[in-house]
Amino acid sequence: MSPPRVGIHLTVVVWLLLAACPLLVSEWRLSQLAQITSYGIFAMSLAFLWGQTGLLCFGQAIFFGVGAYVMALITKGMVSGVGDSTVIGLLAATLLAALVALAAGLLVFRGRGLSGAYFAIVTLAAAVIAERAASHSRFIGGFNGLLDVPPLRYGGAASRVELLAPTPVYYVMLGAAGLAYGLLLWLERSPLGTTLRAVRDNEPRTAYFGFEVSVYKTFSFALSGAMAGFAGGLFVTQFGFVSPALIGVPLSTEVLIWTALGGREVLLAAFLGALVVRSVESLLSEALGYYWLLGLGVLFIASVVIFPRGLLGRLLSLPPPRRMAGPAEPPR
Repeated sequence: MSPPRVGIHLTVVVWLLLAACPLLVSEWRLSQLAQITSYGIFAMSLAFLWGQTGLLCFGQAIFFGVGAYVMALITKGMVSGVGDSTVIGLLAATLLAALVALAAGLLVFRGRGLSGAYFAIVTLAAAVIAERAASHSRFIGGFNGLLDVPPLRYGGAASRVELLAPTPVYYVMLGAAGLAYGLLLWLERSPLGTTLRAVRDNEPRTAYFGFEVSVYKTFSFALSGAMAGFAGGLFVTQFGFVSPALIGVPLSTEVLIWTALGGREVLLAAFLGALVVRSVESLLSEALGYYWLLGLGVLFIASVVIFPRGLLGRLLSLPPPRRMAGPAEPPR
């Protein structure tokens, strides 16, 4: 079996195992897994931006936090005239995060634009400013944030039902993750995704062939921000709160580690990296105390040096689209 075929089979096995989790784990573990699935979607948003377009963003949590705050404000009924349903909240969280990323992309990519370390430094500074601004905003709760955010729910105002049982909640979260994965994978394997990888590998050469590089980078940034906002909206329904910490540097650094450990060039690898790291975080903190962060940092450095494609990137990589396959061997 060729390595690309191995990636296809392993991808199918992973999704089947995730679908079978309610039969394999306890309800408590299932609820934990449902909660951290939002982190997996968050990691895929960065993997698309970093792995496919080559843009290392140190402020990805800005869009995650924007989505979480918008979802909390709408579902708590703090925004008049738009309702308080989960669907409206998710749509608004995704759209507003996309608009914030689009505005930022138009600003930093215009003309020659920013790239490499300059882009990373600017996004890092933006994350610091955003966290400080959220901490001093009374409308969104200031330093304490917003509490008592409603869980996932469906139905009208008269017959509204909240999803509290672990199994339905898990399948809703898994379905959202599958939807995000399918959309990003489709774009990744489309001609648009090929152009984004060309920008990543050789930006001057791509521009020489007539592609408007700034447009493609802005689009990738906006789509990544939309997906991060979608993940933030789902997050707040699981944890029931949102605070300025979700919009600053620490979470942006964590998602960077999850994505790099799993594999930034493979969406499912980044998704699993977030799930695995968040799942073992409590075990590591109990075993190592405060030194677990040091151990995680050492593992991150080792994976970057020894496994530049991540721990799972090579195993889960898929074959290229048919249009990019080499010519068939002529019959003898």
